Amino acid sequence: MTDAGTSDRRRAVIDLLGALAYGELTAFERLATDSGLAPTIADRSALALMATKEFAHYERLVARLEEMGIDPEEAMAPFEEPLNAFHDSTTPSDWAEGLIKAYVGDNLAADFYREISTLLDDDDARALVLEVLADTGHASFAVDHVRAAIEAEPAIAGRLALWARRLVGEALTQSQRVAVQRDSLSQLIGGAEDLAEVTRMLARITERHGERMKALGLSG
Repeated sequence: MTDAGTSDRRRAVIDLLGALAYGELTAFERLATDSGLAPTIADRSALALMATKEFAHYERLVARLEEMGIDPEEAMAPFEEPLNAFHDSTTPSDWAEGLIKAYVGDNLAADFYREISTLLDDDDARALVLEVLADTGHASFAVDHVRAAIEAEPAIAGRLALWARRLVGEALTQSQRVAVQRDSLSQLIGGAEDLAEVTRMLARITERHGERMKALGLSG
């Protein structure tokens, strides 16, 4: 094992944890904001609880970076602009769009990070990634509420399906931007067994996205 190889792998872990930490921080902020759009007190309470869980994930990631001797703010800084750009370009116009953004957009990113985590040599880092990507309850909450909204007003299904496709496009654009800018992550992905495995990875992510769209009743 060369010093350069060790450094590259450590950089990949730092970048992955930094990206996740900033993602969890923004998820907390977004859920707290979206709770203001909730139609009932019960819904506001549910989103507030999910927000606290996201912040707890953020704290776990920050603690891990500090244990590694890394400044968490410096680790998160490279991902601030692309993640902010994604959120700025995908501001939901109503409650249903906010639910879909968290369910579709966040889970697409989570699938990508889970796939990357399988390429890490660091077992502790891999376990932490899987821990913080665990569902906080938002999946079933979003599915139930979006399906109920469509049942009450079927005409919105088309608009919500278009919104979901837009989210996927924006998420992929920003993911590619991060991969290009962060050599450690692009090299880690490129270090997969072969091109066919990368293709299979993308196919798995696409398949899971399709399953979520069906769960929402937006497969068409």
